[in-house]
Amino acid sequence: MLTHEQVWTAMDRLAERAGITASALAKRAGLDPTTFNKSKRITPEGRERWPSTESVAKALAATNTSIDTFVQLIGDSPRAVQSVPLLGFAQAGAGGYFDDSGFPAGKGWDEAGLPAVNDEHAYALEISGDSMRPAYRDGDIIVVSPGTPIRRGDRVVVKTTGGEMMVKELKRRTAKTLELASLNPVHVDRTLAAGDVAWIARIVWASQ
Repeated sequence: MLTHEQVWTAMDRLAERAGITASALAKRAGLDPTTFNKSKRITPEGRERWPSTESVAKALAATNTSIDTFVQLIGDSPRAVQSVPLLGFAQAGAGGYFDDSGFPAGKGWDEAGLPAVNDEHAYALEISGDSMRPAYRDGDIIVVSPGTPIRRGDRVVVKTTGGEMMVKELKRRTAKTLELASLNPVHVDRTLAAGDVAWIARIVWASQ
């Protein structure tokens, strides 16, 4: 018997195969961005809500996926997926989305099922614009893990005490300074005083 959970899991796997979130899949399919959100899968009365045939068809067309492949996604064995908070990178620099440790906080976060990173404080950011090309493109999702150790050469998210958010590559870190290489050659590298860094966290996965 086909279950509600199987169908929604297949929709999540369809989005994962495309390297995007369920919300991004809905937008790509020309639907309301919240169509496939977990909050929409149960009615206010507590009944299970199924995706419509039209929404499934549009999602398959948007990802160039056959119905046979979708059926396979229904039957696939579960993969390690972690539900993490999701926020647009353009929003992330605004106040109220992170605590002093760089952990997600406050309201306004969405939710995405992405590859597990074994960090309860992990979160995802959706890239907008082309300022991080060629490393990241508009619409890419990056997963950030505050609990993962950082080494030279890692790509990181840095927030300054002045509220600036940036994605860079760690060149060198000392007790006094943080040297960062820009991902886009058009932009200059940055050197920050240690006292100007609110927090730094490693990027551990990206949808590309």
